[in-house]
Amino acid sequence: MSSPHSATRPLSRAVDGRPAAPVRMLHLGLGGFFRAHQAWYTEHAGDADRWGIAAFTGRSTTIAERLTAQDGLYTVVTRAPDRDRFEVVGSLTSAHPGGDHAAWLDHWRRPELAVVTLTVTEAAYARASGGGLDTRRADVSADIAALRADPTAPVSTVAARLLAGLAARRRAGGGPVAVVPCDNLPGNGEVTARMIGELADTIGRPEWREAAAHASYVATMVDRITPWTTPDDVAAVRDATGRPDEAPVVTEPFTEWVLSGEFPAGRPRWEDAGARFVADVTPYEERKLSLLNGAHSLLAYAAPLLGHATVAEAVADPVCRVWVREWWDEASAHLDFPETVLTAYRAALTDRFANPRIRHTLAKIAEDGAQKIPVRVLPTLYAERASGAMPPGAIRVVAAWLLHLLGKNGIPVRDGAAPVLTGSPAEAVHAVLAFLDPALAGDTELVEALTARAWELD
Repeated sequence: MSSPHSATRPLSRAVDGRPAAPVRMLHLGLGGFFRAHQAWYTEHAGDADRWGIAAFTGRSTTIAERLTAQDGLYTVVTRAPDRDRFEVVGSLTSAHPGGDHAAWLDHWRRPELAVVTLTVTEAAYARASGGGLDTRRADVSADIAALRADPTAPVSTVAARLLAGLAARRRAGGGPVAVVPCDNLPGNGEVTARMIGELADTIGRPEWREAAAHASYVATMVDRITPWTTPDDVAAVRDATGRPDEAPVVTEPFTEWVLSGEFPAGRPRWEDAGARFVADVTPYEERKLSLLNGAHSLLAYAAPLLGHATVAEAVADPVCRVWVREWWDEASAHLDFPETVLTAYRAALTDRFANPRIRHTLAKIAEDGAQKIPVRVLPTLYAERASGAMPPGAIRVVAAWLLHLLGKNGIPVRDGAAPVLTGSPAEAVHAVLAFLDPALAGDTELVEALTARAWELD
């Protein structure tokens, strides 16, 4: 039972949570997914009292300020179809705005630092079309110039922030750490290592290359649907618990984390919370990217054409369910899992998508399709075309994305591919395929099928 005054005071460790653990982890990207996933796993590790996290935002200050006012505590609302479960998580020892570069470097210099995790979205890796670091981007080139002039200079891109930290650690005599990316990219550990290594090569001094090698890069597959927190969610936490929380996170009951790689300075016992450590995460990545994320992209672009705004609304529509099943059949044929395992995974996804109390908006999922479609949909499209098939499910996703880029589905367009679409609808089909892969634009049968599907959906 809460005290009469509890609804007016912020969360505090003296009353609501356990003592703060010493910081041995850093995190970049202080959003809801991190707090519902990596921070939640750390909270539930058997040695959680030894593993505090210092987390930094991308650029904003608001969420860091709110969490600091609450001693780093926040409520995770696990939202099942029939009820909510409320839990105060205390693994976050400190929260910092992304602009506090001095504090960022200070944590890297501490000898006890062991793990650095990141959730920064696919777009923040700043990759060029070939997969490497896009050094032509203005922010990347500005960071290169800044680090050449001063290794402690404030920088803004993910690659530069990580490399600056690694360099500061090496200069301070600290040992290697594990860098653990937790974004939806195939081979995200390898991608991160390449991004940092190419930045070091571009700066062109041996000490930067040595800094880039002063870490292990762990590959991961992460999964937990975590929609944006709304004012109604904040009110629900206050009403249910009797205490205000300005930074709660709403998430689904399901969660999964699969990791592969070395932790030279140790790690929390995440396996106590259900994390799995495997030799190769690739099959798990491919399954999740194709079946969960691919279906999300399909619904995000196509379902608004039928008037739907959330995932749950979309999968309640028999037409959308047929579309999802068609896509899953195509994608499943190219995944390295037994049929029984995939059938069970698809059934679980159907239940997760249908949870009416998780408001996962299609507009949010639709953002940055230029980063998402190549990894979620193209592998299946390539495999199907290589066998001579014309896959209706994959084509529907790309056609719906094209219509979204053209502003046809009523969702705001926030996508790096939008500027390539000029001219007539027929020219737009060629342009979007050429953006994905010039070879696809030369596939006459594919162009015709995509054009027909776009007209059908519009």
